[in-house]
Amino acid sequence: MKLNNLKKAKLKNKYVLVRVDFNVPIKNNKVLDDSRIKAAIPTITYLIKNKAIIILMSHLGRPQGKVVDSLRMDMIAKHLSNLINKPVFKFDDCIGPEVEDFINTMIPGEVALLENLRFYKEETDNNYNFSQSLANFSDIYINEAFATCHRDHASITGVTKFIPSYAGFLVQEEVRQLSKLNYPRRPFVAIIAGAKIDKLDLVNELLPKVDYLIVGGVISNILLKAKGEKVGRLNVDKKSLVLAKMICDNPKIILPVDFVKDDGVIKDIGPKTIENIKHFVKKARTIFWAGPLGVFETKKFAKGTYEIAWSIARSKGFTVVGGGESASVVHALNETKNFSWVSTGGGAAISFIKNEELPGLKVLKKL
Repeated sequence: MKLNNLKKAKLKNKYVLVRVDFNVPIKNNKVLDDSRIKAAIPTITYLIKNKAIIILMSHLGRPQGKVVDSLRMDMIAKHLSNLINKPVFKFDDCIGPEVEDFINTMIPGEVALLENLRFYKEETDNNYNFSQSLANFSDIYINEAFATCHRDHASITGVTKFIPSYAGFLVQEEVRQLSKLNYPRRPFVAIIAGAKIDKLDLVNELLPKVDYLIVGGVISNILLKAKGEKVGRLNVDKKSLVLAKMICDNPKIILPVDFVKDDGVIKDIGPKTIENIKHFVKKARTIFWAGPLGVFETKKFAKGTYEIAWSIARSKGFTVVGGGESASVVHALNETKNFSWVSTGGGAAISFIKNEELPGLKVLKKL
């Protein structure tokens, strides 16, 4: 996929609107995981060096169109400022005459951050007028928020109707790395787990592409239920159960054989399953991992997820983590450097691998 390249844009003295994904966890006025912020720094630095006037915009959390003080971007601006060793101006709004007036006083090389985009429901509605209001600030638009490229929102697709648009360095690299999974070295092993039922569709999409598909989390419970095994209380819609019955007997599917339970509820994979997964990881030449194998947030149920993360990190193959909680685990274990690629996008990475057309990438395609 060829995207409009940032390096083709004339940046000097231009107002550049950059959609970043600074939707990061914050607790007690502290950023807990700044990997997404750091991922955007190469593009921000490039714009500074090329004497652009940089206006960053992002969402934080799900305020659903309302102003929520705990979801303001102030702490993000402060953290970014420390990372780039440069002041980052922070606005109390993301549109309006006061914002526009201040932006007009900025000089090349300066950086500003708009207030949380999702304080306006018009952002997620992809409202035409809201998109135009955002675009009015700038001469050029850059998408550096791969994690939101599967959303058809004002700051992702709407603004591209009004100003020339380009892919940032992170978005370009995400596409390059994830595209390698279309031409994998074999054996190709995928590990799909986590708490989301919608990953059942991903399992179905990946089956023709992989040699082995290891399943954990809620998805493994659904498949085991479809095979007639008792997995405890599990709310599954009929459509998901029908799909599960179609795929559960596929010889490529590798299911857990033992579990760690708490009050009868499955919380982690057991030791036999851990060793079984390690066996497949060891012989794989391409690995894609999306989703924790257990309730890793609780220490006594984290062993399965951590053991598999460490196993993949020691693999000599091409290893990709599909963002989301899996990426958080890798960062927490300080193993990022031992993976070929750790995506910043959970849902976006999964949509890309399923060969779905991401709205945010579609509008950046090179003509």
